[in-house]
Amino acid sequence: MLSDKFAPPPPDNPHDAGMIPKVVPPLPRQSSHARNLPWRTAFSWVSSGWRDLWTNPIPSLAYGFGVFLLSALVVWCLFQLDFDYALLPALSGFMVLGPLIASGLYEKSRRLEVGDTTRFAGMLLVRPRSARAGFMMGVLLLGLFLLWMRAAVLIYALFFGMVAFPGIMDILPMLFLTPTGWSLLMVGCIVGALFAAFAFAISAFAFPMLLTERTDAMSALGISMAMVWNNLSVMLAWGAIVVVLFAASVLTFGLALIIIFPLLGHATWHSYREIRGREEVDHDDDRMFVRPA
Repeated sequence: MLSDKFAPPPPDNPHDAGMIPKVVPPLPRQSSHARNLPWRTAFSWVSSGWRDLWTNPIPSLAYGFGVFLLSALVVWCLFQLDFDYALLPALSGFMVLGPLIASGLYEKSRRLEVGDTTRFAGMLLVRPRSARAGFMMGVLLLGLFLLWMRAAVLIYALFFGMVAFPGIMDILPMLFLTPTGWSLLMVGCIVGALFAAFAFAISAFAFPMLLTERTDAMSALGISMAMVWNNLSVMLAWGAIVVVLFAASVLTFGLALIIIFPLLGHATWHSYREIRGREEVDHDDDRMFVRPA
């Protein structure tokens, strides 16, 4: 026994002669949010949204018409208050607030899944499971929209100086027919794309999640970003579809919003269901603060 006590340690002992234990990197593990969907899946979401739109179409079309009227009212107010310089940033910033406005469309698609019908009043008076978190997310998106508006004004001042806005009809030739205008458009598009990408990532799935799950705003924001990042190819395709359809709405002076906005809202619900999963989430390992009851 005494000989064993003073015997040298075995050669594979990591603590022998001051050796540092070997550190083996963990094996790569696929994220629980990854679904490995091909980019073409985005078109199936549009197809499902189209089906929901024309299933009991009156509430969806009325919702789209309301969004069109609201957009027209905002544009009219901008001109009446001599804020026409904010028109172009407001049009691009509309995509930031779009997911918030579409909550009623998510509710209709959710009810169609379980065989229920939805009236227009039920789409307007949606009661999310995480109502307070939904209010917080709305405040965050509104703040992001106002920040983008301020950034657009600063970009204009950097290129054209601290001069009065010449008017929407005079600014278009300045933007498209002068080198300074082209430079402003390029920088503005880059900065606007960054704002839009961030808003898209945090809200693509957050509002449908708040509708069906009990969670907090920061968890919904983070989970939405994780789902977008881990399904990047299909989400890039989905974002491109959203941009193209929104551009078509602008080219029709907003009239196409009557159909396009409900279509995108219903399709967003199906994108959420396919990536988040059809079953209600009953675990809280990916949430930061709230523990579902």
